[in-house]
Amino acid sequence: MRIKALVAAGVIAMMALTGCAVGQSGQDSSKPTIRLGYQTFPSGDLIVKNNQWLEEALPDYNIRWIKFDSGADINTAFIAGELDFAAIGSSPVARGLSEPLNIPYQVAFLLDVAGENEALIARDGTGISSIADLRGKRIATPFASTSHYSLLAALEQNGLTPNDVQLIDLQPQPILAAWDRGDIDAAYVWLPTLDQLRQSGTQLISSRELAANDKPTLDLGVVSTAFAEANPDAVDTWRQQQARALDVIHDQPDDAAKAISAEIGLSPEEVAGQLQQGLYLTPAEIASPEWLGTEGQPGAIANSLEDASQFLADQAQIPEAAPLSTFQDAIYTRGLPDVITQ
Repeated sequence: MRIKALVAAGVIAMMALTGCAVGQSGQDSSKPTIRLGYQTFPSGDLIVKNNQWLEEALPDYNIRWIKFDSGADINTAFIAGELDFAAIGSSPVARGLSEPLNIPYQVAFLLDVAGENEALIARDGTGISSIADLRGKRIATPFASTSHYSLLAALEQNGLTPNDVQLIDLQPQPILAAWDRGDIDAAYVWLPTLDQLRQSGTQLISSRELAANDKPTLDLGVVSTAFAEANPDAVDTWRQQQARALDVIHDQPDDAAKAISAEIGLSPEEVAGQLQQGLYLTPAEIASPEWLGTEGQPGAIANSLEDASQFLADQAQIPEAAPLSTFQDAIYTRGLPDVITQ
Protein backbone atom coordinates (compact mmCIF):
# COMPACT_ATOMS: atom_id res chain seq x y z
CA MET A 1 0.00 0.00 0.00
CA ARG A 2 2.92 2.37 0.62
CA ILE A 3 3.88 2.11 -3.08
CA LYS A 4 0.34 2.99 -4.10
CA ALA A 5 0.23 5.93 -1.69
CA LEU A 6 3.46 7.35 -3.06
CA VAL A 7 2.27 6.92 -6.63
CA ALA A 8 -1.08 8.53 -5.88
CA ALA A 9 0.59 11.45 -4.16
CA GLY A 10 2.72 12.17 -7.19
CA VAL A 11 0.31 11.57 -10.04
CA ILE A 12 -1.59 14.86 -9.81
CA ALA A 13 1.65 16.82 -9.92
CA MET A 14 2.86 14.66 -12.82
CA MET A 15 -0.29 15.30 -14.84
CA ALA A 16 -0.11 19.03 -14.19
CA LEU A 17 3.57 19.28 -15.13
CA THR A 18 3.32 17.18 -18.28
CA GLY A 19 0.04 18.69 -19.37
CA CYS A 20 -1.44 15.27 -20.10
CA ALA A 21 -4.78 16.22 -18.60
CA VAL A 22 -7.03 17.74 -21.24
CA GLY A 23 -9.72 19.99 -19.87
CA GLN A 24 -13.19 20.19 -21.45
CA SER A 25 -14.75 23.64 -21.61
CA GLY A 26 -18.49 24.18 -21.32
CA GLN A 27 -19.19 21.05 -19.31
CA ASP A 28 -22.21 20.84 -17.04
CA SER A 29 -21.05 20.74 -13.43
CA SER A 30 -24.30 19.04 -12.41
CA LYS A 31 -23.44 15.92 -14.45
CA PRO A 32 -21.02 13.16 -13.43
CA THR A 33 -17.84 13.02 -15.52
CA ILE A 34 -16.43 9.98 -17.30
CA ARG A 35 -12.63 10.22 -17.61
CA LEU A 36 -11.04 8.35 -20.50
CA GLY A 37 -7.30 7.88 -20.98
CA TYR A 38 -6.23 7.59 -24.61
CA GLN A 39 -3.00 7.17 -26.58
CA THR A 40 -2.21 8.26 -30.12
CA PHE A 41 -1.64 4.87 -31.72
CA PRO A 42 -4.10 4.07 -34.55
CA SER A 43 -7.18 2.45 -33.02
CA GLY A 44 -10.93 2.51 -32.92
CA ASP A 45 -10.67 4.43 -29.65
CA LEU A 46 -9.54 7.50 -31.61
CA ILE A 47 -12.49 7.09 -33.99
CA VAL A 48 -14.85 7.14 -31.01
CA LYS A 49 -13.13 10.26 -29.68
CA ASN A 50 -13.01 12.13 -32.98
CA ASN A 51 -16.66 11.50 -33.80
CA GLN A 52 -17.82 12.35 -30.27
CA TRP A 53 -19.90 9.19 -30.17
CA LEU A 54 -19.75 8.93 -26.39
CA GLU A 55 -20.91 12.50 -26.00
CA GLU A 56 -23.93 11.63 -28.17
CA ALA A 57 -24.63 8.22 -26.59
CA LEU A 58 -24.18 9.33 -22.96
CA PRO A 59 -25.82 12.76 -22.72
CA ASP A 60 -26.24 12.47 -18.94
CA TYR A 61 -22.45 12.47 -18.46
CA ASN A 62 -19.62 14.87 -19.12
CA ILE A 63 -16.99 13.14 -21.28
CA ARG A 64 -13.38 14.04 -20.56
CA TRP A 65 -10.56 12.65 -22.72
CA ILE A 66 -7.04 12.65 -21.25
CA LYS A 67 -3.97 12.01 -23.38
CA PHE A 68 -1.14 9.73 -22.16
CA ASP A 69 2.16 8.70 -23.71
CA SER A 70 2.35 5.18 -22.28
CA GLY A 71 0.62 2.46 -20.33
CA ALA A 72 2.88 3.07 -17.33
CA ASP A 73 1.48 6.59 -16.97
CA ILE A 74 -2.05 5.25 -17.35
CA ASN A 75 -1.45 2.73 -14.55
CA THR A 76 -0.22 5.58 -12.37
CA ALA A 77 -3.40 7.55 -13.06
CA PHE A 78 -5.62 4.56 -12.22
CA ILE A 79 -3.81 4.09 -8.93
CA ALA A 80 -4.54 7.73 -8.11
CA GLY A 81 -8.21 7.29 -8.97
CA GLU A 82 -7.97 9.69 -11.92
CA LEU A 83 -9.40 7.45 -14.66
CA ASP A 84 -12.52 5.42 -15.43
CA PHE A 85 -11.54 3.97 -18.85
CA ALA A 86 -8.31 3.74 -20.82
CA ALA A 87 -6.67 2.35 -23.94
CA ILE A 88 -3.59 0.47 -22.73
CA GLY A 89 -1.28 -2.34 -23.82
CA SER A 90 -1.46 -5.89 -22.48
CA SER A 91 1.96 -5.78 -20.84
CA PRO A 92 1.17 -2.80 -18.58
CA VAL A 93 -2.21 -4.43 -17.84
CA ALA A 94 -0.45 -7.64 -16.76
CA ARG A 95 1.87 -5.55 -14.62
CA GLY A 96 -1.02 -3.52 -13.21
CA LEU A 97 -2.99 -6.60 -12.16
CA SER A 98 0.06 -8.22 -10.54
CA GLU A 99 1.94 -7.42 -7.34
CA PRO A 100 2.69 -4.84 -6.09
CA LEU A 101 0.21 -2.63 -7.99
CA ASN A 102 -2.93 -4.81 -7.92
CA ILE A 103 -4.88 -2.13 -9.78
CA PRO A 104 -8.67 -2.63 -9.53
CA TYR A 105 -9.56 -2.49 -13.21
CA GLN A 106 -10.96 -4.95 -15.74
CA VAL A 107 -10.41 -5.69 -19.42
CA ALA A 108 -13.65 -4.80 -21.20
CA PHE A 109 -12.55 -4.60 -24.84
CA LEU A 110 -9.83 -5.61 -27.28
CA LEU A 111 -8.72 -2.70 -29.50
CA ASP A 112 -6.19 -4.55 -31.65
CA VAL A 113 -3.60 -7.31 -31.80
CA ALA A 114 -0.09 -5.99 -32.37
CA GLY A 115 1.45 -6.91 -35.71
CA GLU A 116 3.79 -4.79 -37.79
CA ASN A 117 2.61 -1.73 -35.85
CA GLU A 118 5.22 -2.40 -33.13
CA ALA A 119 8.77 -3.35 -34.02
CA LEU A 120 12.45 -3.24 -33.16
CA ILE A 121 14.43 -0.95 -35.47
CA ALA A 122 18.22 -0.50 -35.67
CA ARG A 123 19.50 2.91 -36.76
CA ASP A 124 21.35 3.05 -40.07
CA GLY A 125 25.10 3.42 -39.65
CA THR A 126 25.34 1.39 -36.44
CA GLY A 127 26.39 -1.82 -38.17
CA ILE A 128 23.49 -3.70 -36.58
CA SER A 129 21.85 -6.22 -38.91
CA SER A 130 20.55 -8.80 -36.43
CA ILE A 131 19.36 -9.00 -32.83
CA ALA A 132 22.64 -10.71 -31.91
CA ASP A 133 24.44 -7.51 -33.00
CA LEU A 134 22.67 -5.58 -30.24
CA ARG A 135 25.08 -6.79 -27.55
CA GLY A 136 26.47 -3.73 -25.78
CA LYS A 137 24.27 -1.34 -27.81
CA ARG A 138 21.93 1.38 -26.57
CA ILE A 139 18.26 0.42 -27.06
CA ALA A 140 15.37 2.71 -26.16
CA THR A 141 11.81 1.69 -25.36
CA PRO A 142 9.07 2.97 -23.05
CA PHE A 143 9.52 0.89 -19.90
CA ALA A 144 6.50 -1.12 -18.68
CA SER A 145 4.94 -0.98 -22.16
CA THR A 146 4.05 -3.68 -24.68
CA SER A 147 7.17 -2.67 -26.63
CA HIS A 148 9.32 -3.20 -23.52
CA TYR A 149 7.79 -6.65 -23.05
CA SER A 150 8.38 -7.49 -26.71
CA LEU A 151 11.96 -6.23 -26.61
CA LEU A 152 12.76 -8.43 -23.62
CA ALA A 153 11.15 -11.39 -25.38
CA ALA A 154 13.17 -10.74 -28.55
CA LEU A 155 16.41 -10.57 -26.57
CA GLU A 156 15.60 -13.79 -24.69
CA GLN A 157 14.78 -15.66 -27.89
CA ASN A 158 18.17 -14.66 -29.27
CA GLY A 159 20.26 -15.62 -26.26
CA LEU A 160 20.64 -12.13 -24.79
CA THR A 161 19.64 -10.74 -21.41
CA PRO A 162 18.86 -7.13 -20.45
CA ASN A 163 22.33 -6.96 -18.92
CA ASP A 164 23.88 -7.65 -22.33
CA VAL A 165 22.55 -4.35 -23.72
CA GLN A 166 22.03 -0.80 -22.50
CA LEU A 167 18.28 -0.32 -22.02
CA ILE A 168 17.04 3.27 -21.98
CA ASP A 169 13.57 4.28 -20.81
CA LEU A 170 12.14 6.82 -23.28
CA GLN A 171 8.65 7.73 -24.48
CA PRO A 172 7.96 7.72 -28.25
CA GLN A 173 8.68 11.38 -29.01
CA PRO A 174 11.92 11.48 -26.97
CA ILE A 175 12.92 8.25 -28.75
CA LEU A 176 12.65 10.05 -32.08
CA ALA A 177 14.74 12.98 -30.81
CA ALA A 178 17.42 10.67 -29.39
CA TRP A 179 17.43 8.72 -32.65
CA ASP A 180 17.99 11.87 -34.70
CA ARG A 181 20.87 12.92 -32.40
CA GLY A 182 22.50 9.48 -32.63
CA ASP A 183 22.17 8.93 -28.89
CA ILE A 184 20.63 5.47 -29.32
CA ASP A 185 21.42 2.55 -31.60
CA ALA A 186 18.01 0.91 -31.75
CA ALA A 187 14.47 1.26 -30.46
CA TYR A 188 11.38 -0.87 -29.92
CA VAL A 189 8.30 1.33 -30.27
CA TRP A 190 4.86 1.62 -31.88
CA LEU A 191 3.17 3.70 -34.55
CA PRO A 192 3.24 6.50 -35.55
CA THR A 193 6.81 7.01 -34.23
CA LEU A 194 7.77 3.60 -35.62
CA ASP A 195 7.19 4.65 -39.23
CA GLN A 196 9.45 7.68 -38.72
CA LEU A 197 12.28 5.44 -37.47
CA ARG A 198 11.84 3.10 -40.41
CA GLN A 199 12.89 5.90 -42.75
CA SER A 200 16.47 5.69 -41.47
CA GLY A 201 16.65 2.25 -39.90
CA THR A 202 16.47 -1.51 -40.40
CA GLN A 203 13.68 -3.58 -38.87
CA LEU A 204 15.00 -6.54 -36.86
CA ILE A 205 11.76 -8.08 -35.61
CA SER A 206 8.09 -7.14 -35.21
CA SER A 207 5.43 -7.97 -32.65
CA ARG A 208 3.72 -10.06 -35.33
CA GLU A 209 6.74 -12.37 -35.43
CA LEU A 210 6.89 -12.54 -31.64
CA ALA A 211 3.18 -13.40 -31.51
CA ALA A 212 3.90 -16.35 -33.81
CA ASN A 213 6.43 -17.46 -31.19
CA ASP A 214 3.88 -17.34 -28.33
CA LYS A 215 4.62 -13.78 -27.15
CA PRO A 216 1.59 -11.83 -28.40
CA THR A 217 0.86 -8.26 -27.36
CA LEU A 218 -2.52 -6.56 -27.46
CA ASP A 219 -4.04 -3.11 -27.05
CA LEU A 220 -6.89 -3.33 -24.57
CA GLY A 221 -9.71 -1.20 -23.26
CA VAL A 222 -9.91 -1.30 -19.47
CA VAL A 223 -12.46 0.07 -17.02
CA SER A 224 -12.18 0.82 -13.32
CA THR A 225 -13.87 -1.95 -11.34
CA ALA A 226 -15.58 0.61 -9.11
CA PHE A 227 -16.95 2.50 -12.13
CA ALA A 228 -18.14 -0.72 -13.81
CA GLU A 229 -19.98 -1.83 -10.68
CA ALA A 230 -21.67 1.55 -10.26
CA ASN A 231 -22.37 2.25 -13.95
CA PRO A 232 -22.78 -1.03 -15.89
CA ASP A 233 -25.05 0.55 -18.53
CA ALA A 234 -22.44 3.22 -19.28
CA VAL A 235 -19.82 0.48 -19.71
CA ASP A 236 -22.12 -1.30 -22.16
CA THR A 237 -22.53 1.93 -24.13
CA TRP A 238 -18.77 2.50 -24.21
CA ARG A 239 -18.22 -1.05 -25.50
CA GLN A 240 -20.90 -0.59 -28.15
CA GLN A 241 -19.16 2.54 -29.45
CA GLN A 242 -15.82 0.72 -29.54
CA ALA A 243 -17.47 -2.10 -31.51
CA ARG A 244 -18.96 0.49 -33.86
CA ALA A 245 -15.47 1.87 -34.47
CA LEU A 246 -14.16 -1.58 -35.39
CA ASP A 247 -16.97 -1.91 -37.91
CA VAL A 248 -15.87 1.40 -39.45
CA ILE A 249 -12.26 0.17 -39.71
CA HIS A 250 -13.46 -2.92 -41.57
CA ASP A 251 -16.30 -1.48 -43.65
CA GLN A 252 -15.37 2.18 -44.13
CA PRO A 253 -11.57 2.31 -44.00
CA ASP A 254 -11.39 5.78 -45.58
CA ASP A 255 -13.65 7.22 -42.86
CA ALA A 256 -11.58 5.43 -40.22
CA ALA A 257 -8.32 6.85 -41.57
CA LYS A 258 -9.77 10.36 -41.76
CA ALA A 259 -10.98 10.31 -38.15
CA ILE A 260 -7.71 8.92 -36.79
CA SER A 261 -5.59 11.31 -38.87
CA ALA A 262 -7.35 14.26 -37.21
CA GLU A 263 -6.26 12.91 -33.82
CA ILE A 264 -2.61 12.07 -34.52
CA GLY A 265 -1.63 14.75 -37.04
CA LEU A 266 -0.84 12.51 -40.01
CA SER A 267 -2.48 12.40 -43.42
CA PRO A 268 -5.36 9.97 -44.00
CA GLU A 269 -3.13 8.16 -46.51
CA GLU A 270 -0.42 7.63 -43.89
CA VAL A 271 -2.97 6.43 -41.35
CA ALA A 272 -4.51 4.04 -43.88
CA GLY A 273 -1.10 2.41 -44.32
CA GLN A 274 -0.64 2.16 -40.56
CA LEU A 275 -4.04 0.54 -40.05
CA GLN A 276 -2.96 -2.24 -42.38
CA GLN A 277 -0.10 -3.10 -40.02
CA GLY A 278 -2.27 -4.08 -37.05
CA LEU A 279 -4.92 -6.79 -36.62
CA TYR A 280 -8.37 -5.39 -35.88
CA LEU A 281 -10.83 -8.12 -34.96
CA THR A 282 -14.56 -8.02 -35.53
CA PRO A 283 -16.82 -7.59 -32.47
CA ALA A 284 -17.98 -11.20 -32.89
CA GLU A 285 -14.38 -12.42 -32.81
CA ILE A 286 -13.67 -10.40 -29.67
CA ALA A 287 -16.63 -11.98 -27.86
CA SER A 288 -15.33 -15.50 -28.43
CA PRO A 289 -13.46 -18.00 -26.23
CA GLU A 290 -10.23 -17.14 -28.06
CA TRP A 291 -10.36 -13.55 -26.83
CA LEU A 292 -12.65 -11.93 -24.21
CA GLY A 293 -15.04 -14.87 -23.93
CA THR A 294 -18.74 -14.86 -23.07
CA GLU A 295 -20.66 -13.90 -19.94
CA GLY A 296 -19.33 -15.91 -17.01
CA GLN A 297 -16.70 -17.59 -19.20
CA PRO A 298 -13.53 -15.47 -19.48
CA GLY A 299 -11.62 -16.10 -22.69
CA ALA A 300 -8.01 -16.80 -23.56
CA ILE A 301 -6.93 -13.19 -23.05
CA ALA A 302 -6.65 -14.18 -19.38
CA ASN A 303 -4.06 -16.81 -20.34
CA SER A 304 -2.11 -14.28 -22.41
CA LEU A 305 -2.04 -11.87 -19.46
CA GLU A 306 -0.91 -14.67 -17.13
CA ASP A 307 1.91 -15.54 -19.55
CA ALA A 308 2.93 -11.88 -19.69
CA SER A 309 2.91 -11.67 -15.89
CA GLN A 310 5.09 -14.77 -15.61
CA PHE A 311 7.50 -13.42 -18.22
CA LEU A 312 7.76 -10.09 -16.38
CA ALA A 313 8.47 -11.96 -13.15
CA ASP A 314 11.13 -14.11 -14.86
CA GLN A 315 12.73 -10.90 -16.12
CA ALA A 316 12.62 -9.41 -12.57
CA GLN A 317 10.27 -6.66 -13.79
CA ILE A 318 7.74 -7.55 -11.04
CA PRO A 319 8.23 -9.46 -7.76
CA GLU A 320 6.12 -12.48 -8.75
CA ALA A 321 3.59 -13.58 -11.31
CA ALA A 322 -0.11 -13.43 -10.50
CA PRO A 323 -2.18 -16.64 -10.81
CA LEU A 324 -4.51 -17.26 -13.75
CA SER A 325 -7.55 -16.62 -11.55
CA THR A 326 -6.45 -12.99 -11.08
CA PHE A 327 -6.67 -12.40 -14.83
CA GLN A 328 -9.85 -14.41 -15.30
CA ASP A 329 -11.52 -12.28 -12.64
CA ALA A 330 -10.28 -9.17 -14.46
CA ILE A 331 -12.06 -9.96 -17.76
CA TYR A 332 -15.31 -8.01 -17.93
CA THR A 333 -17.69 -10.41 -19.67
CA ARG A 334 -21.05 -8.95 -18.58
CA GLY A 335 -23.52 -9.14 -21.46
CA LEU A 336 -21.10 -10.69 -23.96
CA PRO A 337 -21.55 -11.30 -26.80
CA ASP A 338 -24.90 -9.52 -27.09
CA VAL A 339 -23.69 -6.08 -25.99
CA ILE A 340 -21.08 -5.66 -28.71
CA THR A 341 -22.65 -7.66 -31.56
CA GLN A 342 -26.05 -5.97 -31.73
